Amino acid sequence: MEKGVVYPGSFDPVTLGHLDLIKQALTIFDRVIVAVADNSGKKPAFSRKERIRILKELTEGMPGVEVDYFSGLLVNYLRKKKVNIILRGLRAVSDFDYEFQMVLTNRRLAPEVETIFLMPQEDYFFLSSSLVKELAELGADLSTFVPANVEKELKAKLGRK
Repeated sequence: MEKGVVYPGSFDPVTLGHLDLIKQALTIFDRVIVAVADNSGKKPAFSRKERIRILKELTEGMPGVEVDYFSGLLVNYLRKKKVNIILRGLRAVSDFDYEFQMVLTNRRLAPEVETIFLMPQEDYFFLSSSLVKELAELGADLSTFVPANVEKELKAKLGRK
């Protein structure tokens, strides 16, 4: 039986850390669903359609990866996709409090759902989409943080070259 996992996030923008976790997940799971979500608490640089397009381009050569969109409760989306495992990335201890709350909430809402955590390679421990956007606004070189096409599109959006 095929074993799948859902990797949810805003992916705004997708970073090398996100891609690292997708690649790691492919060594464990047959199917990795990268589920793009809108986060009402964040002001996105990219539209949902743009984020989906970029993720599809970046994962094109990765068999087993599916890029999708969801809104509403994540556990409802998992039920719809017939998957019972959530993949989350942990970078630092500061991530743990939030993730711990989410795991306990999801268990209350859907006891059949499990969450697994993967850690990105050390080069990406500090990396976040928010940090990348801030660096892009300041005109920094993003080549060690995001794929080249993401850097180009992000800087174009922010009016930077």
